[in-house]
Order: sequence, then structure tokens, then C-alpha cells
Amino acid sequence: MYKTLLVPVDGSQLAEKTLPYAGELAGRLDLEVLVFHVCDRSHEDLVGMHQIYVEHVAEGVQQRAREIQRETGGLSTSRPAEVREEVAMGHPAEEILCYAEENAVDLIMMSTHGRSGIMRWRMGSVADKVLRGSKVPVWLVRAGVSEENVPQVWPNQRILVPLDGSDLAETVLPHVQALANQRGIETMQVVLLTIVEPPAILTVYPVEGPLISYETIATIQEEAEEASKRYLANVQKQLEAVGISVSSEVLVGRPADKI
Repeated sequence: MYKTLLVPVDGSQLAEKTLPYAGELAGRLDLEVLVFHVCDRSHEDLVGMHQIYVEHVAEGVQQRAREIQRETGGLSTSRPAEVREEVAMGHPAEEILCYAEENAVDLIMMSTHGRSGIMRWRMGSVADKVLRGSKVPVWLVRAGVSEENVPQVWPNQRILVPLDGSDLAETVLPHVQALANQRGIETMQVVLLTIVEPPAILTVYPVEGPLISYETIATIQEEAEEASKRYLANVQKQLEAVGISVSSEVLVGRPADKI
């Protein structure tokens, strides 16, 4: 169960793309939000100004979270959403990871770009480092996404879960179940997705050995798709056993594109 959400900001509008999502999640999942800002040591004399900025951001997130609680009736069964702020000194990625571990953070939410929308670093590269080093889930918000896409009506919310049959991919499943349970199983729909890459067709005939016919390639493709369907059906049963609404689909193509 998620209890604490860490939201790093760097003073840029792009980094603040996470804030509407943070307010929504805090209000709907009764999360405590920690707005976190890392100040460069060369700006130590400006820490006071940075603190004022973070406090302003935290107030906005808290206001939105409590609005959501009132709209959904959350305040009748839970405490008002709390949002705190914290300013640290040092290197952003290292400080974010350290703070998350020392303060029992359950979830980190970051924008994929920050102070510059073009350069990987400032916030974009930090997000990459945090994603690779974090021991807790990292929720990434692409900076180019319009705020109009922030979920305003959640009853039919869907979670897309790409799986490839590996144990590594399946490590996401407990988090899917936890999020569905916390949000309310009856309001969440989980879609399991596996992408089957088409067999590579030889562009040069082999010097020795039999040629691979198109019929053989088609058979390999069909078998891979059927195996994927059986695999997803098994995962689907596991999630349905705990009351989660689940559907599954197998597509053919390049995984990233199809997802």
C-alpha cells in the first residue's frame, strides 16, 4: 500500500508537470506528499528563496488534493491530505535517492525533463538516474503531455501492464495489485499486454542447409502468439482471483511502438 509520495521539483514549469498528477493521486489514494527541491551548493546563500518556492508549490498540491478528497468523499473516511516540503543541498539524483530511502518513501513522481526541455540534464537526466537507482517505484510524467490529460474522472481508470513472460517483468504485478486495492478494485481495470515480435526473415540465402519457408515462419509466429495467450491467461486468473477486473491482449510488432 502506498502511503508517501515524493515529488522532486527544480523550479521549472516542465518539472512542475507532475504537480496536477500528484494532487490527484494524493486526494484519491490518501497519500502524504513530500515536495522535494535540491539546491546547488553554490546557491547556498539563496536557500531562503528556494524554501519559499517549495512552500508555494506544496500549498498548491495540498489544495488540489483536499479538493479531490471533498469531491470524492474521501474526507469522511480519512484524514485531510498532507503535503510537506523539504530543501536539500547537493546533487539532485543522489539527494532524491537518499531522501527516499531514509524517509520510507513508497513512490517517486518525476517529470522526464526539467529546466531545459531539450537537454537531457537537468531534470530529464536526473529522472533517468533516479529510475535506475531507486528501490521504490518511479512514476514518470512526460513533460510534453497536456494538463488536459490529467485524469479528472477516475471510475473507468485503466492500467496497462506490458509483460514479456520474464520474472523481471512480473515484478510489477504486486504493485498493480496494491494500486488496484488502494484505489478500489471495483473502479480499476487492468489490461495485460504482450507483444510478439515477428520472426526475422533472412535477407541472404544460406550457403548450406535447408531454406526456411514462409509457411514455417508463419507457424513459428502462430505458436508464439498462442504461447503468449496461454501465458497471459494464467496471469489474468491470478489477478482475477483477488477480485481485480482484468483483460489481456497479444499484439504483433515492435514492443515499444505497440505499447
